[in-house]
Amino acid sequence: MSRVYPKTRSSSPSSSSLAPYITSKPETFTIWMKSLVFNTRGCTVYNSKGEIVYRVDNYDNKCGQEVYLMDIRGKILFSLLQKKLSFFGCWDGYKWDDCGSEKHLWFRVRKHRSICVNLCDHIARGCTYQIVRMEGKLGFKIVDEDQEGTLVAEIKQKQTTTGINFGDDVFTLTVQPNIDQSLIMAIVMVYGLINNQI
Repeated sequence: MSRVYPKTRSSSPSSSSLAPYITSKPETFTIWMKSLVFNTRGCTVYNSKGEIVYRVDNYDNKCGQEVYLMDIRGKILFSLLQKKLSFFGCWDGYKWDDCGSEKHLWFRVRKHRSICVNLCDHIARGCTYQIVRMEGKLGFKIVDEDQEGTLVAEIKQKQTTTGINFGDDVFTLTVQPNIDQSLIMAIVMVYGLINNQI
């Protein structure tokens, strides 16, 4: 039976001069839309070495109004909160500090005709990401609208080396260099919540 996560070693180790969730080369992850916790919804994310690096456990129910992106140790990296009073779909992403004691609004995702991600001013003033759906219902790209649609990340169904899909709940995510991978993972989780996958 094929493994859900990749077996090859990463060709892009983190540089010590970069933040812990940023690499100088593209990084590939495997996202399995299954929780590590029995009988709960969520997802588990593996790096290219097959190590678990992120997880989401949605203890309440599918599409809960607050969901947490954690590292393997259970440290909260982002909390994702659905805004109830928004006419169109709206989610706020809060980044937690290293101590896990404070959180700050980091991004907002709005769904109208398209799905737009606005980063807060203290990250990059006016920076906006756009989620662009690809052919088929399971793939999409995240592009930087301020950089003329430059690719930031891409997600698609994971396939074996012979081209067979693992299933509708296993994906490959590629994040471009010098991009905060935890931020991209949080945005991907919001997309999953919008589409009732988590």
